[in-house]
Amino acid sequence: MAVLTVRNVPDEVHRALRVRAAQHGRSTEAEIREILASVVKPQQRLRLGDALSNLGRSAGLSNEDFSIFEQVHDRTPAEPMGFE
Repeated sequence: MAVLTVRNVPDEVHRALRVRAAQHGRSTEAEIREILASVVKPQQRLRLGDALSNLGRSAGLSNEDFSIFEQVHDRTPAEPMGFE
């Protein structure tokens, strides 16, 4: 695990961190780790399909815009790769 040093933390911030840690029954260091993790880690895993869907919606695309792919899609089954 990485070690992080934070310098020049104002006294009132340090006091507030100690109070918050005590309220949660943790050390100040554990409380800081929890705060950092809750701020920088996503609540849930980013899913590629959801991200692409949101991107399409934000660009104003609809299902009709993709109908052209159905018309030109080659339905021939793919051949397995040969390694000879």
